[in-house]
Amino acid sequence: MIVRTASLRSALVLAAFSLLSACANLAGPRDVSIPLARLQAGVEKKFPLNNKAMELFDVRLSNPRIALVDGSDRVSLALDAAVSPPFIKQSWRGNLALSGRLSIDAVRGAVFINDPHLDQVAIEGVDGERQRQFGLLANALLNKSIRDVPIYNFRMEDLRYAGVQFVPTSIRTTADAVIIHVEPVR
Repeated sequence: MIVRTASLRSALVLAAFSLLSACANLAGPRDVSIPLARLQAGVEKKFPLNNKAMELFDVRLSNPRIALVDGSDRVSLALDAAVSPPFIKQSWRGNLALSGRLSIDAVRGAVFINDPHLDQVAIEGVDGERQRQFGLLANALLNKSIRDVPIYNFRMEDLRYAGVQFVPTSIRTTADAVIIHVEPVR
């Protein structure tokens, strides 16, 4: 009877340790997947952006289209652009394409595009030299404005699981999602 009670206690202790071990695995590091569709919806809420460039041009950036670069931490963003000087009635319309590196700001709970690089400028009805000038203008504007626009804001439930608070530590992309690695706050 004593042997049986000791065996039962040992089995209970082993079961308790197994249960605690399983709980520890639940609260361990994990990956959170943010689908491209959710990123696109989040980016669309941030636009249009209206800016004044060099106090000479009113620039409106709208209709953002986001794409992910698989296996990296990079993203591309295509935008419609409208540029108009305030002193004449002429305006120009076209498209911009940029790419940048994704980064996480854990304090603000958001994902941002850093180091934006203008990849393409296409303004309708404008010659090559003026396209180049628009490119310089757009590059300066994008470096200033895109850097401060989050492409995704974390929801509280993204960073909380089974009563444990998590903090984002790294980011990568697939063809259709951003994968954010999170670890429990210690």
